[in-house]
Amino acid sequence: MTAMAMMGMDVEQARFNMIEQQIRPWEVLDPEVLRLLALVKREDFVPAAHKALAFADIELPIGGKGDAGQTMLEPKIEARVLQELSIKNTDTVLELGTGSGYMAALLAAKAEYVYTVEIDPALAETAKNNLQRSAVANVSVEIGDGLCGLPARAPFDAIAVSGSLTVLPPALLQQLKIGGRLVAFVGTAPVMHAQLVTRTGQDAFNTINLFETVVAPLVNPSLRQTFVF
Repeated sequence: MTAMAMMGMDVEQARFNMIEQQIRPWEVLDPEVLRLLALVKREDFVPAAHKALAFADIELPIGGKGDAGQTMLEPKIEARVLQELSIKNTDTVLELGTGSGYMAALLAAKAEYVYTVEIDPALAETAKNNLQRSAVANVSVEIGDGLCGLPARAPFDAIAVSGSLTVLPPALLQQLKIGGRLVAFVGTAPVMHAQLVTRTGQDAFNTINLFETVVAPLVNPSLRQTFVF
């Protein structure tokens, strides 16, 4: 057997172990989500310097000219977000914080179309290249301020915020359709909550705390603002 074939076997074993040992124990049991995690090649969205850790149970640094602290979420958290959003193939989805493009690729595999917003132009370009190489055609990578959402394309069936926020900006909630779902990480270290927010009416929202975690903040110059409700 060639070294390349051996390497391929090792990658598939690592992917299998990630799903069985990290993701299933985190209550991710939706067969469609598990299938996508096996199909969408996470290693193709990981910087070359960290490919050996593509399936590790950690946040991975992805850098970018604007901020060296940006990361990919842990695989189990990405999987939970995908499951909780319950994406349908007719949904239009917004992601805030594109990073390397991996979460956008997962969302796109379930949705009709995904708009993803990245504040760092260098990372946005990397994500575009990664998505193109992976033949993901139903994603548009936009450069912009994630806290503002993407009002020009609203309303959305689902919104995924791929970085933590101190509070949820009301402007984001208003970009959900009635019946739409949003998952975000809200709070400050050492305790943040992954929240599922469902818009149940014109001015009505239902919020469920899914689990406690700590994830890197959404990169944004205005994150320190305090929102008054």
